[in-house]
Amino acid sequence: MGILTSQAQQITVAADGSGQFRTIQAALNSLPDQASRPRTVYIKNGTYKEKVRLDNKQYIILKGQSEKGVVLTYAQSRDAWRCDPVGGADDWGVATLNMRNSPDVTLENLTVINSYGFDHRGEADVVLPCPADPSGQKKISATGHQMALRTMPGTTRLTVLHCTFRSLNGDTVSPWDVDAGLYYFKDCTMEGGVDFYCPRGWAYAENCRFICHNMSAAIWHDGSGNQESKTVLKNCVFEGDDNFKLGRYHREAQFYLINCKFPKNMADADIYWAQSGPGTKQWGRRVYYQNCHRNGGDYAWHKDNLSTAAGAPKPAQITADWTFGGRWYPVSGKAATVTVPVYDPTAKDRYSTVSTSKPAVAPAATAPAVDSVAERMLVYQRAEGGWPKAIGEVKVNYDHPLTAAERTAARAATARPDATIDNDATTREIRYLAGAYATTRNPAYKAAAERGVRYLLQMQYPNGGFPQYYPDLSSYRHQITYNDNAMVKALQVLRDVSRRTHGLDVLDASLAEPATQAVTRGIDCILKTQYVQRGKLTAWCAQHDEKTLQPAKARAFELASLSGMETVGIVQFLLDTNNPTPAIRQAVEAAVAWLRAVQLTGYAVQDQPDPKQPKGYDRVLVPQAGAVIWARFYDLTTNQPIYVGRDSKPRAKLAEIEYERRTGYAYAGTWPEKLLSRDYPRWQQKWNANAPQGSTK
Repeated sequence: MGILTSQAQQITVAADGSGQFRTIQAALNSLPDQASRPRTVYIKNGTYKEKVRLDNKQYIILKGQSEKGVVLTYAQSRDAWRCDPVGGADDWGVATLNMRNSPDVTLENLTVINSYGFDHRGEADVVLPCPADPSGQKKISATGHQMALRTMPGTTRLTVLHCTFRSLNGDTVSPWDVDAGLYYFKDCTMEGGVDFYCPRGWAYAENCRFICHNMSAAIWHDGSGNQESKTVLKNCVFEGDDNFKLGRYHREAQFYLINCKFPKNMADADIYWAQSGPGTKQWGRRVYYQNCHRNGGDYAWHKDNLSTAAGAPKPAQITADWTFGGRWYPVSGKAATVTVPVYDPTAKDRYSTVSTSKPAVAPAATAPAVDSVAERMLVYQRAEGGWPKAIGEVKVNYDHPLTAAERTAARAATARPDATIDNDATTREIRYLAGAYATTRNPAYKAAAERGVRYLLQMQYPNGGFPQYYPDLSSYRHQITYNDNAMVKALQVLRDVSRRTHGLDVLDASLAEPATQAVTRGIDCILKTQYVQRGKLTAWCAQHDEKTLQPAKARAFELASLSGMETVGIVQFLLDTNNPTPAIRQAVEAAVAWLRAVQLTGYAVQDQPDPKQPKGYDRVLVPQAGAVIWARFYDLTTNQPIYVGRDSKPRAKLAEIEYERRTGYAYAGTWPEKLLSRDYPRWQQKWNANAPQGSTK
């Protein structure tokens, strides 16, 4: 179909083929990014089984024929998405309906479902290989976070009318831009589990229905970006499973509940600060109720206290226009009356503020959009071009808005030698910044990503291996590090740069050739480090000496041994080689044969309740018919599983090491399962004996 012209301001989607497009995504892809007035995508009744991304487009109206008749549905667990190499860098793409850098969007008459929990309700947890997780694996549960709607930074002034959002668990509706998010919901139904309605910034929900399936909290707010930001719920109705709690907050927040109705079966629990988060620091507790009542009798905590709020607003004042404080008037339609955030790549923060009477949409040629996460990544980038994984003992968290003191401290630390490829550091930032550049055309993001690629090229040893850190090569950091797939992820970034794929084609083309050479050296190192046991190729260790290439010890509980986890990531990387050489094929076949030979049949890993233990459970290996697992570590000589605690003594049973390590580290898992059952057979079929050979790129 052709691109929408300025004269044609509506296009139609119909699953039965009676419209211009059969899918919502195809219709959105046809629209120009920039516009001077709204464009409507009209969606006829039908079920649309697709994941939709609205990326870098403004003035869009997604309008369904009817709320119940238009169903957009997709099944996606957030945990599984974060473990998937295609997705894992962030939440972009995690939801059924995803928006990024797309201001002034309206959703109307839609039902949006993330069906993962409903599809797997009552099923046992699934353990997946998860390179993004320190343990190397993750339990994927039907009750894990599942987003129906997820908006990334830059999607502001979002209007949602007569829509239903459903999932079985957390973060169903996640409009997230803590600095500039402005969100208006009216006559909507939202259903989910913990924090299933969780706006950041400013949000107003009127005449909405909330259905909770979790005991922790139904609603949540992050107002840490601005003291005036707030979430307002007016004339709303709550229901849910017995003893569900109303709400909570982990950061600065401000709640207003006006004329809301609560059910008899809700818990006697006020909106509370969940102390696992950073909590309130400056503005104190700000939770206000007015004329809220519970069927069966009111609880003491939701008595009227609106008069204690800043400015002591009257109930009649609590409107949508009041909520946004002059930044946006979604009901009256007036122009903004106070300074509003606009995208400004030259600002120290991700936004600057200027007075304007128009919606804050920057001209693309002069002021490319700013991505809040990308801006924080720029702050943390080290002089060598890489990124740290933590500051002291605190993990770097790009979702957390930086205070002025944090920003100053981070910029003062650019000369620290703590850049690393451990725990996704540097590779994660390169991929995110490249994507942010593609969306915003902000040259700072492209330059930072390219510096990151050059850092990877610089840190690589001449023999093709990668240390865990660079330039800090102290302790075991100097060793060639396959642990947690660190080297493999670095090589995969370079491979994508060399192939100009997976979003890295936006980077300078001159990087492709050195990246190609680096991948070739990396594969050569992989082949040379594959452990030979009594003349037979087997697997790889988590660490290898950078000079001898032999297996090496890292931490006290990480002895020189063969790895049932890291070997999987290495083989997966080799499977992605175009036209694999005989040496690569031999390495793959040998590793697969070893994985099959050392599998532990008839056992499963379980966390069993045990109130006598510090965490209330113990991790054990239990007999289970048909189950197959692998140990994380195997003896270099006997191929027997070994379990090692902080005393560095190998033991034959998981139960024999100390509790802290037993439950705090992944000593057994199902990491090779997908490789052996799906990926390796496909690879065999593709690269049969008649396939061309010779390339290692």
